[in-house]
Amino acid sequence: MGRCCKCNGRLLCMCLLPCMMTGHLIIYILVSIFVTISYTPPKITLHYIAPGISPNSSALASHPLNPFWKLGVDDTALWNQLQHTWDRHYSPILRGNGSVLARNAKVKVPSHTEEKCGSDCTCSTPPVQDLSSFPEQMRTFIRSMHCREYPLLINQPDLCTRNRSRYGGDHPMLLMAVKSQLGNFENRQAIRETWGRSGLVKTDTLRRGALVRTVFLLGRQDSSLGPHPDLMNLLELENQKYGDILQWDFEDSFFNLTLKDLSFWQWFHQHCSKAVFIFKGDDDVLVRTGALLDYLNKRWQEYQLTSGFINNTGLDLFVGDLINNAMPNRDPSTKYYIPEQFYRGTYPPYAGGGGVVYSGSLALRLKEVSERVRLFPIDDVYLGMCLYRLGLSPKDHEGFYTFDLPQTLRGNPCAYRGALLVHRRGPKEILRLWKQLQNLAGQC
Repeated sequence: MGRCCKCNGRLLCMCLLPCMMTGHLIIYILVSIFVTISYTPPKITLHYIAPGISPNSSALASHPLNPFWKLGVDDTALWNQLQHTWDRHYSPILRGNGSVLARNAKVKVPSHTEEKCGSDCTCSTPPVQDLSSFPEQMRTFIRSMHCREYPLLINQPDLCTRNRSRYGGDHPMLLMAVKSQLGNFENRQAIRETWGRSGLVKTDTLRRGALVRTVFLLGRQDSSLGPHPDLMNLLELENQKYGDILQWDFEDSFFNLTLKDLSFWQWFHQHCSKAVFIFKGDDDVLVRTGALLDYLNKRWQEYQLTSGFINNTGLDLFVGDLINNAMPNRDPSTKYYIPEQFYRGTYPPYAGGGGVVYSGSLALRLKEVSERVRLFPIDDVYLGMCLYRLGLSPKDHEGFYTFDLPQTLRGNPCAYRGALLVHRRGPKEILRLWKQLQNLAGQC
């Protein structure tokens, strides 16, 4: 009886074994199918290829790597409309022969009316049917906002190479580009005698000092402000003595400050592209040049240590007083007023106030990208727009006191110890403060 049970058990096991193996095989196959269906492969960055122009092929163009303006932004305002048109027109995907652009993208590049800007600069005006709803200052800007190149009335082509043998053949470590107006003689002279002095500037960490060059950016006197005395002879005498004036043939109005950036970048590209850093600011600020050079020297050393290990186009340094999520000023009584029919949306991150610092290599990239960003009447915001187009953002630095120190601390020299820039200082205040701020380490 026991032997019979054992035989039956073995027989049962032999019968069930193939069934069990088949069941496991079916389960394995089902699991494999489920895993295959649910598996998501890792994302691999691919560049979409579309008809167009490419350095590698006459029939292909790669997808742009840099960000474009979001087409979802309200484009009912004039600037938004014009910028969106450019974004589509310059998109590598949409570019190519005219038939592809017209047939597939349906992009309409507006026609313009030719107009003279400056002495011999030809530009064009946007096809705006009715400008009467805009304030006079904005109407003036819109009529000439397509004009980007103006003749130089006073040039300094050798400013950055002048007397180089005296300084060991060095290129400027820092180029001070100061926005001024024709009549601000006292401001410029105070800067020359203090923080904008050209030559070797000693700091706490640079034993030999760093080479600094200063140039003042001017336009013509603004005729919209009414009659004014002719100061050109005085300006010519000033330039003969100091050789640090750049003047272009456009009116020196608040809304034309953006033109100074464009014009300066063009001049920089032609005559001073080897300068390592640039300070761009107003003529009513005080800069602690030695402290600024110490800061920039550290950034430059850090960059040189890492540049050999990374593939980049240069040092992307841009620092100042960072402003985020700013909205256009809708108060018609202020000089910053931007009508809603001209621009809608928030501003990109930008550095506001009286001055910013950026690398020379970035200045060359800003010049290039500015050719695809419509002019905007507020220069600080326009800089932010160009940086945004490059995929960059300004870095905040607590040493930029663009809204000044607290009232109770302004008379205390030690309160300026951490400052790199202080805004809203007249010529006499600059001279007085500059003397007080020498040797701060010994005073504080």
